Amino acid sequence: MARVYASLAKKVSQWCGRPSTFALAAGVIMIWLVTGPLFGFSNTWQLIINTGTTIVTFLMVFLIQSTQNRDTAAIQLKLDELIRATQGAHNALLDLEELDERRLEMFRARYEHLAAEARSGLEEGRPDTGTPDA
Repeated sequence: MARVYASLAKKVSQWCGRPSTFALAAGVIMIWLVTGPLFGFSNTWQLIINTGTTIVTFLMVFLIQSTQNRDTAAIQLKLDELIRATQGAHNALLDLEELDERRLEMFRARYEHLAAEARSGLEEGRPDTGTPDA
């Protein structure tokens, strides 16, 4: 079931991102607008577009979240592999997104400190490259 949903979500998200899909949606709205006078701009006429857009929006929220989760997980794995494969990199940064806020803030403070030191060094004419922990 999960594989079918992931495949469907990927295909639908690719289809929804095309200019032709946007044109189709704009066309539906234009048809709805043109039919307004035919239906006397009735409550039913308004309800049709409101219901349609609400349903599409509701479903798209889940679809976009699924696609975003998958893409984010893939990017995190690629970043983890780059960290793991880079000599001198801190392996403690692997899977950093899984840490609690307190631990994450400790890492953030450490790297903010390193950045401040590097900027200060640049002002003094030193390079900001290398591994400052070595």
